[in-house]
Formats: sequence, structure tokens, C-alpha cells
Amino acid sequence: MSTLTAKQSGRRPQRSILPWLATPALLLFTGFAVVPLVGVFALSFTTWDGIGSIRPTGLTSWRAVLTDPGLPHALWVTFLVMAVSWAVQTPISILLGTFLAGRQRYRAVLGVIYFIPLMLSSAAIAIAYEALLDPNFGLGAGLKIEALSQDWLGRPGLAFGVVIFVVSWQFIPFHSLIYQGGVQQIPKSLYEAAQLDGAGRVRQFFGITLPQLKYTIITSSTLMVVGSLTFFDLIFVLTEGGPGDATRVLALDMYKRGFQAGLMGPASAIAVILVLVGLALALLLRRLGGRDAGASQLEGAS
Repeated sequence: MSTLTAKQSGRRPQRSILPWLATPALLLFTGFAVVPLVGVFALSFTTWDGIGSIRPTGLTSWRAVLTDPGLPHALWVTFLVMAVSWAVQTPISILLGTFLAGRQRYRAVLGVIYFIPLMLSSAAIAIAYEALLDPNFGLGAGLKIEALSQDWLGRPGLAFGVVIFVVSWQFIPFHSLIYQGGVQQIPKSLYEAAQLDGAGRVRQFFGITLPQLKYTIITSSTLMVVGSLTFFDLIFVLTEGGPGDATRVLALDMYKRGFQAGLMGPASAIAVILVLVGLALALLLRRLGGRDAGASQLEGAS
């Protein structure tokens, strides 16, 4: 009936325009995501040094990668960085996001200040922290504080901790912004009802804020977990995967194989593994979220 009405009024149905509006985005996604991914997958079945001719070699590159004893270690370090960084960033981001959701002006100013690390280059941040943590000329030596004058990047445990700290320092502002928006969408009537029942701020936080942020946590965790698979520039500049292989994540292993050793086939195989792991984790987190998050948020807002 609505279609007939649209035809009678001389207007085209709106739904016939929507596919055309999505076409530019679909073309960009195909050109910059799907086509390169297919190319990397095809390259994983070849031998190429990055300069000469590409020679098909079947499963040679995959055998070299899957039988390499360094692959399980790189996977372990990657998942360890992912898990620890999530455990550090998530609670701090939730607390900061909840705090910044207030209406006071000073909280808006603090929000701008907190957001500054995200606008800086990861390589620049790594260079700055590398200089600050230098045991001879860094912050500890300048202030003559012995506790800060350790060999932070020369010991496996300390180097791993530094990587987690720097990653969290850079990306907590982004996730805090996500949680700030989620908190601001929670109906105020829930808090008003809780206040009438005598609930304090702590009880409101655990009884209202956290349950209402369920789907926001799923979204933030997905971005956090999948994004941690691509940590490269910061770790490369800060530790180069060292000391030893203490911080050699899979993305850094891919770079060293492809651009330093000239083994583009094995490097492409690792890239495919990263994509598959990222897709699996994203689907798992989406399944943990249950029904569609967007629909649930709309229901809560109404």
C-alpha cells in the first residue's frame, strides 16, 4: 500500500535508494579490504623475496610457519598481551568513562586532557618512553630515583610490563570515550528510583551502571582484543621483540619474516592466521553478547 501511495505521489520508494547509498562504501571496502586479503592469501602459497619474481610453491610457506618452534611462543605472547592489556584497560576505562559522564564543566576539560595520548603517534610515544626509561639518561637518572633507574627494557618481565603500561596509557582514553557515551544513554529514571530506595553511588554503579553497559563492554572488548592483534609499531620501536623474544608478538614476527628476512610467503601465512584469529575472537565476543546490542540499547533508551 505504501508503494502504491509513493507511486501515486510521484516519489520513488525510499528503500530503493538505500542500496545505492551503500554502494560507495561497499566499493571502498572491497578495494581496500577484500582484494588485499585475497592477495595476501594467494601470496601465502608462493615464494617471494619482495623484489624478484613470485613463484608458486604450494604449501611450502605454510609448512615452514606451522612447523616453526617460534610460532607457539609468538602466539602465546600475543594472547598474553591481549589478555593483560584487556584486564588493565577495561576497569580503568569504565571508571573514567563513568566519571566523565557527569555534567560538571571540569569533567569535560579533563576529558579533553585524557584524550591527548590517543592523538599521538604510537612510534613517537615509544620513542618518548624509551628515552624516559633509559637507565643512564632517563627520568630516573635525572631525578636520581634509584627505583626508576632500572633496566626496564633489558629484562623480560619489566619489558613486558612496560609494553602493557604504554599500550594502556595510549588506548584507555578511546575506550573511556566509548563508556562515557554508554553511561550517558542510561535512563536517568533508573538512578532516581535507586536513590529513592536509598542506594548509594557504589550500589548504583554495580546495580545499574555495569549491567546497563553490558553491550558497551562487548563492543569495547571486541575493539580492544582485535586491535591487540595488530600491535606492531609501538613494540617494534620500544623493544624490537626483546629482550630475547619476550615481547615478540605475531604481528612483529610477520614483519621480521617479510621485510627483514625477505620471506613474503611465510609472512603472508602469518597474516592470514592473524585475520582468522581476529575473526574467531570477534565472533566469540559477539556470541557472548547474546542478542543484537543495538536493539537492546534502543529498548533501554526508550
